[in-house]
Amino acid sequence: MESQEGVSKQSLRERIWDYMESHDIADFPRPVHHRIPNFKGASRAAEHFPHLHAFSAARVIKVNPDAPQRNARFLVLEERSKKTLLVPTPRLRTGLFNRITPPPGATKDILRKCATSQGVRNFSVPVGLDSSVLVDLVVVGSVAVSEKGWRIGKGEGYADLEYAMMVSMGAVHEGTPVITIVHDCQVVDIPEALLEDHDLTVDYILTPTRVITTGCARPKPMGILWSKVSCEMLTKIPVLRSLREREKRAGKDVTLRDEPGSRQPAPSTVRRPQDRPQAGSRGGSCNPLQGTDTPLAATVCVGNLPYNIRVRELKRALQELGAVPLRLTWQGSQHRAVLHYTDSAAAQQAASLLQGLRLGANALRVSLGQQRDT
Repeated sequence: MESQEGVSKQSLRERIWDYMESHDIADFPRPVHHRIPNFKGASRAAEHFPHLHAFSAARVIKVNPDAPQRNARFLVLEERSKKTLLVPTPRLRTGLFNRITPPPGATKDILRKCATSQGVRNFSVPVGLDSSVLVDLVVVGSVAVSEKGWRIGKGEGYADLEYAMMVSMGAVHEGTPVITIVHDCQVVDIPEALLEDHDLTVDYILTPTRVITTGCARPKPMGILWSKVSCEMLTKIPVLRSLREREKRAGKDVTLRDEPGSRQPAPSTVRRPQDRPQAGSRGGSCNPLQGTDTPLAATVCVGNLPYNIRVRELKRALQELGAVPLRLTWQGSQHRAVLHYTDSAAAQQAASLLQGLRLGANALRVSLGQQRDT
């Protein structure tokens, strides 16, 4: 989606990722593109955390599992006699939360290991939907954030979905503070036109040099927007299925985005599901309309894709630009993808929208029909 100023969420992400890499602000794991970026000074930024009243008052704190929040997790574990640390399970595949449980008598070195991604795997137990957990403070990662409290993540929507799921299960309420920890260069102006109903806002921003109280008045998500959820997401996230059944029994409308009778949003706001490859296709043809033959004139070839790009990252960029195809033929080994549209006019419009698009450090080459990259 683009604002009137021509800025998109993806262009802001790319600008920040590029800046952090080129100015040697980025820290392991690198490159930071397509991640919640780790940065030099992340531990220093987290040192503001214990001085917040929101931290002192909190008993249960949820901190995301990304590298920039490692020290925040450690600081919660240091007060484990008074506070409980919850971490979302990776991609929500096996549940919503894990509770970190350091071994008895754990030293600071062991607590630091518990705060790493490996420690989260080795020293945690799952928290079920029926545990009646109440979260007092939420810490999320960001790619970009504004002083008004508007936030942009890496584009997969997990932080937004996690929060919406916490609302659905009664774990958070409207007054639950949300904090993000970022480098100063990640604090930028974000046009309000880019924000959507499901986007999570933040109340505090911690950087290596300052603490920003946003005073954000924009309401946070009030629960799961089922019209934004695809059937595939439901298949991949079991806890989402359980929450849907719970809300269905309560009489709520839980019609999914791609179910019959659903009212689909405009293409620029649709988050397409990861489509399954067709049998016998080369490079993975993603085809939500099986059996549809698209004329050659209705195709767009996108070349010069970065060697480490994933199909979902290209799909995300297409969604941001409002150029979502009927299907996508992935030719990753040739650094290319073919996009299939309903007719030549749609293909031409998509080609126009894609001109100048960059993924990572690469400017993509865009052509219509049979034209090939050389």
